Amino acid sequence: MLLIGSHVGFKKDSQLLGSLDEALSYNENTFMFYTGAPQNTSRNVLDDSLIERAHNKMKDLGIDSSKVIVHAPYIINLCNENNFDFSVSFLTEEVKRVSALGIKYLVLHPGSHVGIGIDAGIDNIVKGLNIVLDNTKNLDVVILLETMAGKGSEVGSNLEEINRIISLIKDSSRVGVCLDTCHLNDSGYDMSKFDLFLEEFDNIIGIERIGCIHINDSKNSINSHKDRHENIGFGTIGFDNLINIIYNSKLENIPKILETPYVDKKYPPYKYEIEMIRKKEFNKDLIEQIKKQ
Repeated sequence: MLLIGSHVGFKKDSQLLGSLDEALSYNENTFMFYTGAPQNTSRNVLDDSLIERAHNKMKDLGIDSSKVIVHAPYIINLCNENNFDFSVSFLTEEVKRVSALGIKYLVLHPGSHVGIGIDAGIDNIVKGLNIVLDNTKNLDVVILLETMAGKGSEVGSNLEEINRIISLIKDSSRVGVCLDTCHLNDSGYDMSKFDLFLEEFDNIIGIERIGCIHINDSKNSINSHKDRHENIGFGTIGFDNLINIIYNSKLENIPKILETPYVDKKYPPYKYEIEMIRKKEFNKDLIEQIKKQ
């Protein structure tokens, strides 16, 4: 079964139930959300009744809550020595929040080394993740390291770097990978040859580590290291290549999450993009049609 969803909101008054309802409005059967603003530490107290109602509703609708994704906030940067203690502490609390929400997967950007170099950056990530996992060793949350575009001093823009991190984690059973198609394209991987990429991934890391895929087209050419997402079929990766990724038989039970930009920065495109994906038919007039809704 195709597991397809998008990034949705997480509001103070409705929380997980509101996230689910937004996803349902886009005809999704999975979704991803932040537990609070990704740019700051402000977090609302979780409402147990809303969590219970959301999980009951998912069960009634046949939605597998274990395929729902939380994204860690951007302000966490385990690479940065000056921010290390904060990042470890805040990520620990996020893992606890994710567990309290009854969610299994937490996507994390590996971080940016901000001048100390890849090797030192990876050492810091490993050190930080080992502490976080030890702090939460009784929880079942799995941290998914996201493949990055290589913008600035980002760590994790190639499979070798991701594998180095995972191989040094003490409890690597709680660490996996989130692929991002835009990031992969921008870091230099050819998404028109995705089967070959999966073979390479399996040889270096192991395909069983993949827990989520962010499905995004890219505004940039391959190997540009820029990380600018585009709507499905309107970028340099292209609709047919993205469809081949989404429907790849080796990734059938992996949730696919859209992070494509709002049209004119105000119209969510997800319902319409998912309709295209389900039909496997590209609509070149999609953007204009969304503007008229």
